[in-house]
Amino acid sequence: MAIKQTAGRDTLNDFAPKFAQLNDDVLFGQVWSREDKLSLKTRSIVTITALISKGIIDSSLTHHLTAAKNNGVTRTQMAEILTHLAFYAGWPNAWAAFRMAKEIYDDDKSIEEHGGFFGQGEPNTAYAQYFTGKSYLKPLTNPTETVFIANVTFEPGCRNNWHIHKASKGGGQILVCVDGEGWYQEAGKSAQSLKPGDVVTIPVGVKHWHGAKSHNWFSHLAIECPGDNTSNEWLEPVSDEVYNKL
Repeated sequence: MAIKQTAGRDTLNDFAPKFAQLNDDVLFGQVWSREDKLSLKTRSIVTITALISKGIIDSSLTHHLTAAKNNGVTRTQMAEILTHLAFYAGWPNAWAAFRMAKEIYDDDKSIEEHGGFFGQGEPNTAYAQYFTGKSYLKPLTNPTETVFIANVTFEPGCRNNWHIHKASKGGGQILVCVDGEGWYQEAGKSAQSLKPGDVVTIPVGVKHWHGAKSHNWFSHLAIECPGDNTSNEWLEPVSDEVYNKL
């Protein structure tokens, strides 16, 4: 959907109507709206990188830092982006950008955000009995309409119980890791270290568990594969003895 932008016409329509039209209708109305090519979050990161690298530390950067926040760049991510940029775009430029970003993100200073691009979601109270530690759930699709996908976030040390996905036909689960670091382990096998970009395919009938590493938050998308008579069999917790050896 095209972004409605009027800043060009509000400021320059009388002086440079063509520039105002290109700014509002092309740059923001068309380029920024091509979310099938790049997400708004990614476009915000690219834009603030370009502005800071060119030393443009003015109201335009303030606008784009605010847009980045609104487009899902968290306070923690912004701090990391600007720290990284400091080594490439110049230390003074980074200092100036930090001063602006602090003001924009000031309302969030008490909030530590996790969950990666999709967000942390709400406490996973419905399934808390099957987890050691706290987890959070953010459903992304409606299971009555399509394949169910949810972003699951684990606090450090949190993991779910051993469990088995069951189905008479099809079924199973796919994990797509999106943030932090975690573990996946099948019964009788060594644990697999997980980082963003890793994908785990879990067949039906396989006893397994997954969760965060002891000192890291961890988030993955849980994708429920369609099947007949699907269910989960929840088993015993992953013991501290097993977990602490990883």
